[in-house]
Amino acid sequence: MQFSSKIISWYLEFKRYLPWRNTTNPYNIWLSEVILQQTQVKQGLPYYEKFIKCFPTVDSLANADEEQVLKLWQGLGYYSRARNLHFAAKQIAEMGGFPTNYKDILELKGVGEYTASAIASFAYKLPHAVVDGNVFRLLSRFYGIDLAINSTEGKKYFSNLANTLLDTKRADTHNQAIMEFGAMMCKPKNPNCEKCPLNNECIAFSSNSIESFPVKIKKNESKVLYFDYFFFKTKGSTLVNKRTEKGIWMNLFEFPLIVNTEKKSEENILKDNTFQKWIVNTNIEIDSIKEIRHILSHRIIYARFWEINCNNNLQNHSYQTIKIKDLDTLAIPRLVEKYLDLIN
Repeated sequence: MQFSSKIISWYLEFKRYLPWRNTTNPYNIWLSEVILQQTQVKQGLPYYEKFIKCFPTVDSLANADEEQVLKLWQGLGYYSRARNLHFAAKQIAEMGGFPTNYKDILELKGVGEYTASAIASFAYKLPHAVVDGNVFRLLSRFYGIDLAINSTEGKKYFSNLANTLLDTKRADTHNQAIMEFGAMMCKPKNPNCEKCPLNNECIAFSSNSIESFPVKIKKNESKVLYFDYFFFKTKGSTLVNKRTEKGIWMNLFEFPLIVNTEKKSEENILKDNTFQKWIVNTNIEIDSIKEIRHILSHRIIYARFWEINCNNNLQNHSYQTIKIKDLDTLAIPRLVEKYLDLIN
């Protein structure tokens, strides 16, 4: 309990002001937790504020169109989070309100053990310990634990340890404190060890091995893909396609695309059968080709964006024609957004 008391004392003195900490509304807490998955607070805060303004209640989110939700999410990445958020809002609406216990919260689409623990403790003060990246890092350093945090054994061990350390009478404050401590003091790089109130008991600090923790199993190398996007321009309009296949960009709009697993020369791309079908009976002029590298968690994309002027409308295609000025109304992948930001 001394561990918990120390981090709570530190938290009460040094915590950051964050809007979702000043409420026990499970909707607001859930929304913040989903937004902050794989996202830093400074990046996620404006999105949280936009969502609360646009969808102040879970019912308003449940009744929204998916495209509206995806458009509001644009730029955060990991779009499956937005789709799961929307789906879960419909689940909650059908239940007649937000679930009030850990087990039922865990049944919501896209909610895992960490998020369920966070909602249960912050909204209802239930004794469930949170274990996120900050907690893994803090506990692994403090106790000198060399189990891989991304292994089944490691996850189970750290979860049990976190629950053992939990101050069950102040579960909400304890959980906020341990995550904030990891984020602000026990940072991944350059942790503030000299001022840390735990440093006289921290194994990693005493053994000068801070950089060795936490331990992770190395993932396989990211897959490399080569994208060629075609921004066809004719009479103020262009072509877009809405992805329907499952994946991180499902239901997002993009330009006509050719994908390869190895880089093709510009000459070979222009000879590609797919490209030739798009421009049949059409005279074209290549205005520019811009290259953008986009890194995702599981792949690296090298993209070329071809800006092509056409003398007449493209025929025999299954793409949607849209006014160029209306592109900013569509929900698009961050990669396409990068390109549009570049040319604008």
